[in-house]
Amino acid sequence: MWVELKDILGVGGLPATVQGITKKAKLENWERRRKIGVKGKAYEYALSSLPQSVQAELLLKQRVETVGNEPKSLNYLPEVIWAPFDNATEKQRSEAQSKLTPLYKLADLTEHGIKFTDALIMVANEYGFAKGSLKRWFYKVRSFSRSDWLPLLLDKHSGKRPNKEADFSEEAWDAFKTDYFRKERPQFGGCYERLKRAAKEKGWIVPSASSIKRKIAREIPKIQQVYLREGEDAVSKFFPAMQRTVAELEALEWINGDGYQHNVFVRWHNGEIVRPKTWLWQDIRTRKILAYRVDLSENSDSIRLSLMDLIWKYGIPKKLTIDNTRAAANKWMTGGVKNRYRFKVKEDDVKGIIPLLGIDLHWTSVQFGKGRGQAKPIERAFSHGGLGELVDKHPSLAGFYTGSGVADQPDNYNGGKKGVDYGTFIMALEDGIRTFNEREKRETEICQGVYSFSQVFERDYAKAHIHKASSEQMRFLMLMSEATRLKKDGTFELDCGGKVNNCKNRYLATDLIGTPHKKVVVKFDPADLHNKVWVYSLDGIFLSEAICDKALAFGDKAAGREHNKARRQFVKAQKQMAKAQIKMTTQEVARFQPEFEEEEPIEPKIIELFQQQGNAVRKVEVGLLEDEDTNDYEQAQFQGLREFAKEKGLKTTI
Repeated sequence: MWVELKDILGVGGLPATVQGITKKAKLENWERRRKIGVKGKAYEYALSSLPQSVQAELLLKQRVETVGNEPKSLNYLPEVIWAPFDNATEKQRSEAQSKLTPLYKLADLTEHGIKFTDALIMVANEYGFAKGSLKRWFYKVRSFSRSDWLPLLLDKHSGKRPNKEADFSEEAWDAFKTDYFRKERPQFGGCYERLKRAAKEKGWIVPSASSIKRKIAREIPKIQQVYLREGEDAVSKFFPAMQRTVAELEALEWINGDGYQHNVFVRWHNGEIVRPKTWLWQDIRTRKILAYRVDLSENSDSIRLSLMDLIWKYGIPKKLTIDNTRAAANKWMTGGVKNRYRFKVKEDDVKGIIPLLGIDLHWTSVQFGKGRGQAKPIERAFSHGGLGELVDKHPSLAGFYTGSGVADQPDNYNGGKKGVDYGTFIMALEDGIRTFNEREKRETEICQGVYSFSQVFERDYAKAHIHKASSEQMRFLMLMSEATRLKKDGTFELDCGGKVNNCKNRYLATDLIGTPHKKVVVKFDPADLHNKVWVYSLDGIFLSEAICDKALAFGDKAAGREHNKARRQFVKAQKQMAKAQIKMTTQEVARFQPEFEEEEPIEPKIIELFQQQGNAVRKVEVGLLEDEDTNDYEQAQFQGLREFAKEKGLKTTI
């Protein structure tokens, strides 16, 4: 093989000029010849006379694999060779890959006539491998096809160790699994100690605790372990969450709501120290919080009034998602919805506010006996930098934070002895919600890491089709409904005001005296139950106004609710105090009672003798001596009396 000077400029450490290479060729006496077909002094040099480093580089540049050097037919099974490669680690595979390139180069050099020892030195110096290692690897793979070299280069010492299991009685293994994989989730150490005690009695072979742990990891998949110890609900959380898109929704088209219990002590209007609860409505597309109301608990009033605020300010949403809780699924809000699954659903149920407004109601799903409230987007507003951080830890509420749990209580926790002023709390709540809405660079589908919730809502709300509420619909929101029975005299009672002395508020509708209506729907202002109310038929036709005839109960629905709550708390407190008076159980009292002893028989002092005379019986009383030690004379006397009574046919009691 002959090469020209222009092809070897700078190759393998040669000079980069023709003059330099020509000078080196003369000094080292390279074999040359005139180039055929070219006039002038144009020379070609024999490849074999060039330095070995130059030869190797030229050969690799012009690498041509000789088919004849490859085995024409394989005398082995490639699938057998590649089987260990699938079980190898990523580190083992990368190490084998690093050996492949220098071995290819070593094979190319030897195939083009370079001595193996010279080629081995060149490759070892270039790639930094030991000559002995390269030689061992090459001899290991040279009889195989190059396409199968990679799995042969796996380090056999760095693979997985053979699985050697410690002896473990099958019955002992079954007993341990039954004990450990229970819903009570016992600790491993306790189960292992019970297993060892049982093994001594049964003669089982039990390995070490670490061996059992490895056996569990090897034979029982993690997901099955979770099911056996935690149940179906825990297993369902391993299933990938559904990723929903909100790009096709409009602003205010779909909202969701939920209640949040604040971790702050607040002094309420009545002076009671409480942790208030806020009901919030959030737009699903933009994630902006649109309205909220604060109360002592999650109840129908806070839900209804917050929805009224939202509709008054923005309009009526098309869809709504809430949890199926007792407060959220109350009949005043959701009555008439067939799939409520909360309270008894009746055919004549009064339509709630949500269906009356034409809002499509959706419930959060229930799977494996538990709700999926976390599926609502508003749940993310309560944690991870949400209201728990922006409101409960607001600077103006310092000193009244309760912590999210017992382990999270701050050092200045006051145990509910003091509470922040209600007005201060409301201002902190408003500031926290505004901060939540106006924070920019939100990582959501709509904000795209650039905008805030308020910015995207303002942008999209301007382009949305908004349905504003009419005055009649607003009246539905302001008033609440209750179905009741109408008496012949035009009077009826409402449950919404509660009871005082077992009496309810009674109302009179003079226009309905003697009418055939038996059941009617009454709409009322829950904050003014002692004023007039409005009576409708079950079909929604207005019938008459009614006045409060006897104001026996509360004039405020909230007051009635709080009264019932206070009554339950009173009864509970009295029950606890009464139990505290009894410091012993009945079993303890019984233990202090004296044991019974068998009574000694009492000797009679008088013996009655009965003598029958005709149809009459004569009773003769004989007194006994009190001395216990009777003499022989007395005994003989009593014996004589018994014999005399026997002869005369008399009865004796002795």
